Amino acid sequence: MSGAELTIERRVRSLLGPDGVVDTNPAGVPRVAPRTTEACALILEAAASHGWHVRLGGGSRWTSDDAPADLTLSTRGLTRVTRVSPPDLMATAEAGIRWSELKRALADHGAWLPWDPPGADRSLGSIIATGTAGPLRSGFGSVRDHLLGLTLVTGDGRIVRPGGQVVKNVAGFDLTRLAAGSFGAFGLITAVHLRLRSVPRADVTLARTGTRDELLQMAFAIRDAGEAPAALELASPGITGGSSWTLALRLVGSEAAVHEARRVAAGTAGKLEELAPADGAGFWNTLAENAARGEVTLRLGVLPAGLADALDLVTHHLDEECLTATIAGGAVRWTGAGSAGQLRLLRAAAAQRELPLTIERAPWDILSALGHFGAYREGVGRLVGSLRRVFDPTGVLVIPAGEG
Repeated sequence: MSGAELTIERRVRSLLGPDGVVDTNPAGVPRVAPRTTEACALILEAAASHGWHVRLGGGSRWTSDDAPADLTLSTRGLTRVTRVSPPDLMATAEAGIRWSELKRALADHGAWLPWDPPGADRSLGSIIATGTAGPLRSGFGSVRDHLLGLTLVTGDGRIVRPGGQVVKNVAGFDLTRLAAGSFGAFGLITAVHLRLRSVPRADVTLARTGTRDELLQMAFAIRDAGEAPAALELASPGITGGSSWTLALRLVGSEAAVHEARRVAAGTAGKLEELAPADGAGFWNTLAENAARGEVTLRLGVLPAGLADALDLVTHHLDEECLTATIAGGAVRWTGAGSAGQLRLLRAAAAQRELPLTIERAPWDILSALGHFGAYREGVGRLVGSLRRVFDPTGVLVIPAGEG
């Protein structure tokens, strides 16, 4: 460890006292996991004062450790569920809690958060900061749609609490939505107020295999039949582990509603295999894990009518090994190995079609060259840059600027 890193570690320890965990990553960079929002604010205030560059992270399951920084600030110490109110259908949880732990805590109260984010067991803050919705977006909306408010610590150590704790109190909700999907550009999310649903009485998975284009047309027919599934997902063989493309439907709700949706789907798509409950849960878990197994993960926003074109576009520039399409949610996801040159060409081609392409995960050399976002409308990059300077005036946060 260099003298500068040792000095930073000592200063951090003196700031936090017992209120945090400090160690180093494999490269010797100090890594701190405070146990309170106020302690996180102290660290970022000190960073702004001393000119430290800080990388934000959760449990390092989603982001890599190779971004250049003087210090890593992690939410690993923020893992509590501080409130669950089933009558109000809301909960408050700290950002470092694992997704599996949060689901169990909510289920104990008969509550459910309709998310199925791609990736292995991630932190709540990671899901929100990256805005990574899974197949359930088709029936329940994006990550932002389930946020009532949050606590954000800015790059210079200010604590901001936009939004509210109940559905009726959503003052400042725009800032909450801005932070979701910002990849930490405006600060560290430390706690979140969530909008919940009751645990569904029935949860059924139907599936069919075939060619990509055949299943895509079948998916459009199901969508147009009027009984919108909670999830309607098209997945390549590399995602499912099968030999053909798979179209999967997830039906949730009351027993009567699911029965009717099953009848309509069968009448529209013909023979569909109904998976046993355990197999259905396993299928969606496999889909989530494999949808982010490569070193690069990206998503394209696309209208349903343009899904075939978007799939062709990704296949042309990369491959079709690990591809998924969220039919009603309007998203194409890809994961695998790709170079900065390949991704730049794909982004340029997507921009010509006005399709926003977001690089969710990649090694730092790719992210630093391209950034997370590719703005396809002139002036968007400058606007985002101005907003970042409001929340991080001294440039403490290590966030890839890319090409804007």
